[in-house]
Amino acid sequence: MLIQVKSAYRWRICALLFFATTINYVDRQVLGVLAPYLQSIIGWNEIQYGYIVTSFQAAYAVGLLVAGGVIDRLGTRIGYAISIAIWSLAAMSHALVQTVVGFAIARFALGLGEAGNFPAAIKTVAEWFPRKDRALATGIFNSGSNVGAIVAPLVVPWITLRLGWHWAFLFTGFLSATWLIAWLKIYRPGSTPIQDDEAESASKIPWAHLLGYRQTWAFLLGKFITDPVLWFMIFWLPKFLNSEYGLTLTDLGPPLVAIYVMADLGSISGGWISSLFLKRGWSANRARKSAMLICACLVVPILFAAQARNLWVAVGLIGMAAAAHQGWSVNLFTMVSDTFPRRAVGSVVGIGGFGGAVAGMLIATFTGFLLQFTGSYVPLFAMASSAYLLALLAIHILVPKLEPADIG
Repeated sequence: MLIQVKSAYRWRICALLFFATTINYVDRQVLGVLAPYLQSIIGWNEIQYGYIVTSFQAAYAVGLLVAGGVIDRLGTRIGYAISIAIWSLAAMSHALVQTVVGFAIARFALGLGEAGNFPAAIKTVAEWFPRKDRALATGIFNSGSNVGAIVAPLVVPWITLRLGWHWAFLFTGFLSATWLIAWLKIYRPGSTPIQDDEAESASKIPWAHLLGYRQTWAFLLGKFITDPVLWFMIFWLPKFLNSEYGLTLTDLGPPLVAIYVMADLGSISGGWISSLFLKRGWSANRARKSAMLICACLVVPILFAAQARNLWVAVGLIGMAAAAHQGWSVNLFTMVSDTFPRRAVGSVVGIGGFGGAVAGMLIATFTGFLLQFTGSYVPLFAMASSAYLLALLAIHILVPKLEPADIG
């Protein structure tokens, strides 16, 4: 009976992680949805918008480098609460600004706060779920990123056209405060009944020490090479649909919802596939990498999205790539808990997230200049199509057997 109660509690915690990630992506997506609208009001150009996005990425990178270690030290309950409190205030602060510099400062603060989400969530999964269920649990909470991306294009235009764009940013404050109360009330760290893991030392591991392991670099490179694709979708996809197909603020909803519904299915399916492989007796190495290879191949056709004449052909190609990205990410994140003890998971996720955010910062600036001077999205989709196969090759070279890091 006790085991059943604890098992049910695990999934309640997973539900909280899901809703936190949903709110996280609603906050991120508001600016992307409003970008064409705000551009006409505030008057920024592509380069300036690139700088606004870059400011978020820079803060997110720095925040991730720090957040993992902080969460490993404070624990997931307090660390997660602090993170969402910071990003909630930062999200609402967008309503107070009217200039490019103001938006850049608000985005910087948002990036610092949001950096805590994935290190805290992945660490929580590692603490509460056995190895065989981690990919599925990660896939479920990670699907919140797509739900957030679905909610934003449905709710943000409605709020903006009725109350003004300022209220679109303020709306997220209510969601975040509700989650924070629920988290502090429900989550109580305690003994985690994971029967298939060995007992671990409680000693902390300095994050700098973790850079000496190939497993850390495999995760970092995986994030560095593939995260820019997700950041491009978050911040430029509405602008792409607006410039290439003439979609207005009220038209963006159906295409974006279709893309992120597909991404949602990909997130859960990616975790389910590798969990299925494990249950069939495959090694973690074979199961994770096989699932990642499937996802990498499904991204390749996005190459043709930039030149698709029909809107829904482009939506289908982008949606399939978004689904594959999420399936890929689920297994990439789960690799960390496969190869590192739970006390190091937050720090390793933070290090890898730092690499992904730095790459996102570079792609943001590059995209701004590219579109300002050429107006072509073709090079961006071409890079996205090959990124995942390249990343999987790098991961396999670094950790050919995906063996646990010998930390002791």
